[in-house]
Amino acid sequence: MAALSARLVRPLLGCTRPSTVGSFSTAAPEDDVIYNAKHWEFRDAVRKVIDKEINPFVNQWEQEKQFPAHQVFKKLGDVGVFGVNKSTEYGGLGLDFSYSVAVAEEMGRIDCGGIPMAIAVQSDMATPALSTFGSDYLKRTFLEPTIAGDMVVCLGVSEPQAGSDVAGIQTTAKREGDDLIINGGKMWITNGAQADYMCLLANTSTNAKPHVNKSLICVPMKEPGVHVSRKIEKLGMHSSDTAQIFFENVRVPAKNIIGDEGMGFTYQMIQFQDERMIGTALALDPLDRMIRLTIEYTKERKVFGRPVLDNQVVHYRLAELQTEVEAVRALLYRAVFQKLQGRDVTLLASMAKLKVGRLAREATDACLQYWGGMGFTWECPVTRFHRDFRLLSIGAGADEVMLSIICKYMRTLPKQ
Repeated sequence: MAALSARLVRPLLGCTRPSTVGSFSTAAPEDDVIYNAKHWEFRDAVRKVIDKEINPFVNQWEQEKQFPAHQVFKKLGDVGVFGVNKSTEYGGLGLDFSYSVAVAEEMGRIDCGGIPMAIAVQSDMATPALSTFGSDYLKRTFLEPTIAGDMVVCLGVSEPQAGSDVAGIQTTAKREGDDLIINGGKMWITNGAQADYMCLLANTSTNAKPHVNKSLICVPMKEPGVHVSRKIEKLGMHSSDTAQIFFENVRVPAKNIIGDEGMGFTYQMIQFQDERMIGTALALDPLDRMIRLTIEYTKERKVFGRPVLDNQVVHYRLAELQTEVEAVRALLYRAVFQKLQGRDVTLLASMAKLKVGRLAREATDACLQYWGGMGFTWECPVTRFHRDFRLLSIGAGADEVMLSIICKYMRTLPKQ
């Protein structure tokens, strides 16, 4: 049994996986719904970096509870990962959002959840507003080196008393001449222990309306008064550092405000839609892989003289789970198609985020059960998926927030 388990664990460790959309897809890459040959060529370039520079070291970084972000991000910056849909004027590739989703799917090949999440913060969570609404000064100072992989960024939204309730944040940035004086704190900040700057959401006025008194601000993390209080121990996502950060009379130029002052809440809501679609894309390959690994394991693991997979309840359940994965993929691709048409994707992005989070919990639990005692061991690949993917129903808006958004579009929310 030990030899069987070791052999089946190896596919987690940087193996070559098919470049079709799903593990069981019969479509050739050129027949894909939203991807063409250029998408697949780009994915191939990203895959080479993953296989050479990331996957061989994932287990080490998981144990160390941090990966070398500057080193890894520079390698990814060299192939354009952080500037996929950013302007060529600032070092980006100038491609459309479908290429960002393609890259996110490829990032799912990384053998853990923490590093893809950290990469996505840099590429599609902390920088869309800067890229779209930032001044030339901010783009030259912060965006351009971020795209190149020379700087690491984090996103500062959540606070101890304001996670999904973004309007309830308490951090302030008060004007003093041409500067802003920042006080407050942020919680659960991905990349927070290694970041060079933060895209910070703070209250910049005393306006009573919480949706129009906030601004997004580029804050260098080396400024006096910025304190990385601690790295937070987490259930999963071990290789990604997560920090609690305090701001004590931190002075930054008011010109570091992204776009118009008071528009930060709106900008962040726009960023969230990209984040939710990217998060969905990141989960697709791991879900496919987990089901495939479980099939391989249950084919060879015997109970009462027959393979576990031969039990109808097992192969039927795996068929149901694979069907659910394909349904999520179709929902995501529809959302991406609508975004490319310039349409509002809030509803579909929220649905995809809700569905993938719930499916990840359901699928990891079901597959882990079929691994039996091996599923309860630390080295089992399904165990890592089980730990890491629990975050999908919490981060970037909890399931309950997604349901509220969906109900708003369905006009079924009770009147206030």
